[in-house]
Formats: sequence, structure tokens, C-alpha cells
Amino acid sequence: MKKQELIHLHGLLSEVRKQCEHWDEDLELEEYETMGVKPTSIHKSKTDHKAAVFKLATGITAPMGESESEALAPTAD
Repeated sequence: MKKQELIHLHGLLSEVRKQCEHWDEDLELEEYETMGVKPTSIHKSKTDHKAAVFKLATGITAPMGESESEALAPTAD
């Protein structure tokens, strides 16, 4: 993935984060926040953005795993 694509993905995940916070989700983003890499930090390296994307995605999805008590069967619409 190119750096520009990572920055774009980082921005999209940031928007998902805002929506989750609007829904009062308790996100675990301490590790992401301490990195100091934001989607607007275009001067940061590709490696920094990649690490930030993984930490942000993990922080967003962690509460979802806790709220699911049983696996849902896949269905088609």
C-alpha cells in the first residue's frame, strides 16, 4: 500500500472513530493517542501511518468483540 493510500485509510478510520464516540462507545485508544500520528500528519513516515492505522483499527474494534456474546451466522441480503 502506498503512503497516500495509508493516509487516506487513516482519515477514514478517524471518521469512524468520531462516529463511534458519538454513539458513546468506550474506545481503547491510549496507544494510538501516544503515537502522535494523525491523518493530517503527512510529514510522518509510511511506517508511522501504518502503525497508527493498526492501533486505531484495533482500538475501534475492541469494544465490538466484547459486546458480542455469541457468533452470528452469516446471511445474505
